[in-house]
Amino acid sequence: MAQPPSTSNEFSGGEAGNVVQARTVHGGIHLTAPERRGFPPPRQLPLRPAGFVNRRADLDALDDVLGALLSGDGRGAAVVSAVAGAPGVGKTALALHWAHGMRDRFPDGDLYVDMQGYGPGPALTPLRALDTFLRALDTPADSIPETVEERSALFRSLLAGKRVLVVIDNASSSAQVRPLIPADGECFTVVTSRSALPGLVAREGAARVTLDVLSPDESVELLSRFVGPAKVREEPTEALRLAELCGHLPIALRVVGERASNRPRLTLGELVAELEDEQARLDALASQEDELSDTRAAFSWSYRALDPDLRKAFRHLGLHPGPDIGVGAAAALIGCPIPVARRRLRALADVNLVQEVFTNRFRMHDLLRAYALERTAAEDRQDERSRAVRRGLTWYLLVTDMCRRSVLPHSAEVPLVPAHEVEIGAPFGDSAEAWSWFDAERVNVLAALRQAADHGQLDIVWKLALAVSGPLELRSYWSDWENGLRMGLSAARTLGDAFGEAASLLVLGDASWRTGRLDDAFGQYRDASHIAHDIPVPWIEGFARRGMGLLEKERERYGEALDHFEAALRVFRDSGHRRGEGMSLLSMAECARLLGNPEKAVDHGERALRIFREIDDAWTLAWGRLAHAPGLVEVGRGDDAEACLERALDTFGAFGDRRSEAASLAALGDVCERLGKRDEARSHRAAAADLYEALSDPRHEEIRARLAE
Repeated sequence: MAQPPSTSNEFSGGEAGNVVQARTVHGGIHLTAPERRGFPPPRQLPLRPAGFVNRRADLDALDDVLGALLSGDGRGAAVVSAVAGAPGVGKTALALHWAHGMRDRFPDGDLYVDMQGYGPGPALTPLRALDTFLRALDTPADSIPETVEERSALFRSLLAGKRVLVVIDNASSSAQVRPLIPADGECFTVVTSRSALPGLVAREGAARVTLDVLSPDESVELLSRFVGPAKVREEPTEALRLAELCGHLPIALRVVGERASNRPRLTLGELVAELEDEQARLDALASQEDELSDTRAAFSWSYRALDPDLRKAFRHLGLHPGPDIGVGAAAALIGCPIPVARRRLRALADVNLVQEVFTNRFRMHDLLRAYALERTAAEDRQDERSRAVRRGLTWYLLVTDMCRRSVLPHSAEVPLVPAHEVEIGAPFGDSAEAWSWFDAERVNVLAALRQAADHGQLDIVWKLALAVSGPLELRSYWSDWENGLRMGLSAARTLGDAFGEAASLLVLGDASWRTGRLDDAFGQYRDASHIAHDIPVPWIEGFARRGMGLLEKERERYGEALDHFEAALRVFRDSGHRRGEGMSLLSMAECARLLGNPEKAVDHGERALRIFREIDDAWTLAWGRLAHAPGLVEVGRGDDAEACLERALDTFGAFGDRRSEAASLAALGDVCERLGKRDEARSHRAAAADLYEALSDPRHEEIRARLAE
């Protein structure tokens, strides 16, 4: 009889998402949230900018480029760029305002990514941006290729024949953008950048729409939206001076205009006098190379009008390491209850010091963030800033761990840090809610990890790297997963924290195995086992020994593998770790079968399944049934193997675990063939091949070849 697909139970870490993975020998099987079948077209544009005015000529230019594309005369790429060194000119507002107006012309969806070319942390790489786009286009996470070139080719293939609008915001260079541009003439790309991106214009034939500051008349028109046309008519000279003091930049004009609207009794002349005083007061801070020189007076004038609590909130929001912030993280950073943080964020949005880009998610313009950091450095003591950062990092650690417990309820715990005054809210209602949180916060969690390392918060580094490890692995963010673990391992070693070092090594072994570095993985499991034995931490030692056994089994050294599995079983039994015991028995069962002892394999397998039922671990029970079936067939219990696989298939379907569904269907095909049920065998194999092909898994070719025979 043909062997089932190579899908033995490969939980080589601990019980937690941060110390466990479920996979084939090569890392292919993952417990994921349910797949989105019949996925609607992506609609990723942030909220439309409020109060957008002017820029008619620039909007017309974009219309002309799109018109040329649709008539067949264009290349489908438009670059929206500012004059070099002029942030705050309104590139993003223009692009989003125009894009929202064009949505109905792109029935296959719109994609948006902020490349963070000028943000607080590292710029987004094309590799990660393509990952975001491919997932938005419903590509299975573990089918996304590893290289930029492969991802770009897949992206272009998926958009072939479709009409999709792509908005790439805050790009720093042509090289950062080039892999993200669709090749199909029906798609249209808008890129915003402080650079003119000459390479994109030269090589891709992109049309350039160069944005300058507003003209004096446009600046006054924007101001009139806030102070009213009557005031502008009464004091036209003062209105022009006010615009000049704002550098004719939309961001400064909005900040000044919003504050002026709250002081209706002041004349424009009085407002000019106040701003001129503010400019004079700040002249010592300005320089030709200072990006805040054209906006600092406007920001300062508005900032000093805030009450002390709002000023503090604004300053501390500048310490946030990610591109946007939710209400919970803001509350921790500011040091206030969540409802209060929500009110303060909305108050800051009302005066244009932050922007609400999605519901309850806020973003601070790069210039305003630079100003907020300038103010917190000047007004807050170092210990106050450190406490604010620590509160924010604590929030990310505790809520990430809460997410981990929701999506991996049988996972083991790692020691966290005290919450103290940080409010983390109620647990997630279900795994779907937890995944929704993770998808919204993943970039911020990774930014928090980097910030913790930069600020020397090393305990949070290794704990957060482990807490986020499971969700990253299950969502197939491979490079983020491994990079975070390496940061965590370095932090734990610097601290001399043996537990953190052992746990990090254990999961790093999983990551090394996934990328095919078997010698590295074996060494990491071995080191984790030795450290955990000395501490002692039995579950780390047990899963490390089991990982070593799985690697030996992959090398077909079954005797050595069995020695490790038996050692792991002793550790788990001595410590009362039931799930680890069951997983070790399952591994021993497969070894026994491969060594020609199917009766012992069945005995080990049935004891493992009994344990999984007792601890009520539905997914692992299903996986155990899938691994148990070959032994049942070999002892002549084909009907029991068929029933076992059908129950496993039902469970995997309920979990939305499509790859495990495919493995179960392929195994069912083999069992049914052995039982003489040829029609059922053919049906199961065809379904398995379809699933594998949908997952871009090459195993579909082998199965179809067998069907053809």
